[in-house]
Amino acid sequence: MDARMAYDNLGAAVSDLEPRRATSYAADPPGRGPLAALWRRKVIFVVIFITILGAFIAALLVLPVQYMATGSVIVAEQEPGDNNSSAVWAQKAGDPADMESQLLIIGSSRVLKAAIASPGILELALQDCAASKGIGALLEKLGRHSGCDKLKEDADALVEFVRTRYSIGNVGRSRVIGISYQSTRPDIAQKMANALISAFLEDQRANLSSGRQHAADWLWAEVHRLETELRDDDGKIQEYKRKKGLARGTNALIDSERLTSLTQQLSTAEATRAEASARLKEITANKGKGLADSPAVLASRSVSDLKQQLTMIEMRLASARTTLGDRHPAMRELEQERDIAQRRLAAEVAGVAAAVKRNYEAANSLVASLKAKVEGAKTEVGDAMIDQGSIETLVHGVDMKRRQYSELYKRASELDADRRVLNGSTRLVGLAELPNVPYFPKKLPFLAAGLTLATLLGATAAILRDRFDKSLRGSAELAGLPGDAPCVELPHLRSARPRLFGMPARRDHALPLKVLIELAESDEAAQRALFEIYSSARIDEAKGSRIIAVTSPARGDGKTFLTLALAHFVATMGHRVLAVECDRASPCFESALDLEHGPGLLEALDATAPLRDCVTGTASRMLDALPLGASGKAAPTQIGKRIETVLKSTRDYDLVLLDCPPADALDARLLARQADSILLCARAGGCSAEEALATSEVLTASGGRLLGLVVNMAERDAPPFQQRLSRVTA
Repeated sequence: MDARMAYDNLGAAVSDLEPRRATSYAADPPGRGPLAALWRRKVIFVVIFITILGAFIAALLVLPVQYMATGSVIVAEQEPGDNNSSAVWAQKAGDPADMESQLLIIGSSRVLKAAIASPGILELALQDCAASKGIGALLEKLGRHSGCDKLKEDADALVEFVRTRYSIGNVGRSRVIGISYQSTRPDIAQKMANALISAFLEDQRANLSSGRQHAADWLWAEVHRLETELRDDDGKIQEYKRKKGLARGTNALIDSERLTSLTQQLSTAEATRAEASARLKEITANKGKGLADSPAVLASRSVSDLKQQLTMIEMRLASARTTLGDRHPAMRELEQERDIAQRRLAAEVAGVAAAVKRNYEAANSLVASLKAKVEGAKTEVGDAMIDQGSIETLVHGVDMKRRQYSELYKRASELDADRRVLNGSTRLVGLAELPNVPYFPKKLPFLAAGLTLATLLGATAAILRDRFDKSLRGSAELAGLPGDAPCVELPHLRSARPRLFGMPARRDHALPLKVLIELAESDEAAQRALFEIYSSARIDEAKGSRIIAVTSPARGDGKTFLTLALAHFVATMGHRVLAVECDRASPCFESALDLEHGPGLLEALDATAPLRDCVTGTASRMLDALPLGASGKAAPTQIGKRIETVLKSTRDYDLVLLDCPPADALDARLLARQADSILLCARAGGCSAEEALATSEVLTASGGRLLGLVVNMAERDAPPFQQRLSRVTA
């Protein structure tokens, strides 16, 4: 009763978990992530990982140590204080194509031959070849020649030998070029790198400036010739000007400047005469009215002062007349003062009129004189223009020579500057030093590369193998089962043995059937799956299944294990169970249940022994077994045709489990017809989901009723840390 109550509690727990489990499968079937794929195919991953990493470690131990010596030169380096901005300098300083051409020149056969021709370099190349004889010997064993013997006679072969060991390239985006040599001996690497650097610098000094030097010499000769001709032509022009009197002023010829000056003076004189004429006409027009009121007279300061003085006297006289008599001495004195002022005013007005007339006459005389001078100057300027035309013809020829002289002088100067830049454009940055640290192989980067490559290739192989594996993995893939037939999973049971890298120490599927049954009784997931099958069978109910045929799509899917595990579970739940072994190809009930050898199903079918003598009790009080029996005796053609009489004699049992052959056998279909329902078992990683569904359809078409489908040996795909995370999240 205690066991029955324990399993009742287990059933309640399973019923609580069923909705959550179904939802998780529908949303995200387990075991589809890359980590789960790696965990499933961890054997492939570990094998490839160890193989590749071992190959790298072996290569690290076998490959010869290489040293690399590096020197550098700088191309198109500007000299201190040189602000040259010519096209050649711009090309040398910033054109990537020029940097590429320099790299090609350094690696050319001509420069390499010049480097090899240096004293002692040929012997170093032969020593380098001899030092790498180990690789050459391996190549000779593979049918290839090492090539060290013909280096002395064949210069081209020697160039190709050293070219493979030279490394030439610019340093980043700078104008610095690095020249390196790789060898098994550090002293050879240093000397060979320095030999190529010296050969390149010498080649640059010898070739870069020769063409520009010849061109500059010819241009300077032409410049000196034109300079002499210009000096002679300038002397001839000055002599002609001196003879013709074609002296120049500030802006033009002196005659032209004199004519301009006279014309300006004439304009000024005519303006002055016009002004004087206007004043004279005003005075002449105002003679009848009085000169004192004419504008020219009124403009005089003296006339204005006298008029003001006369006005003051008249005012004093009028004031005195009202108080004094006409004969009063003061009156007479004021009248005399008035008369004197009037006479002075009349004299001043007459002087102003005379001055205006004189100014007019002087201006008129000046205009006439200047007109005569202007006419004379015009004649002189006309003659000078004729002479100037002759001079301009001579000057035009001189200007052409002068422009030619300027262009040639500029070009010669540029060539000299370019030649100086080219001579100093390639400079030594530093010679190669003796290397102390091996260049190849470097242990840490080499091992890191091997570890990375091994991990990537191992993971890729494992994931691809898992991706292209279409075999059944879990119950979530069997969504096409007819009716409400459940689909459960029996986990891959593993022994409690020490493990290496998470893998079992032995193949768990090779465990004895007896051990697997014991493991299933202690595994919670297996017990829950068996409880779900037990609940679906509805034993002791009118529409329940009393006789269940257990079969599988192929042999080795674990149908016998499922039969016995389910029999133990139902027996533990308090039901009487009979397990019948119907698979003639691989009988194993006796070893799995510790039964004594004796009569069995075959004897019961042949009626050579009564059924009660063929049925054997097991360690479980509620579980009996009917093994195949009489293994040495020829079995009947089909068990399914004759088992009906045996099954009628088992009415005392609550559940009868038939361990049938695989579903492709005719006997399995016959047995399925005799049973109330069919329990189909498919091993994970065996057949595909489509094959399992097709097998269920075939069995249903044969007249059987599908109770459910069990995925046996289902992997717990999630790695251990994901399983723990899932449990914490749940």
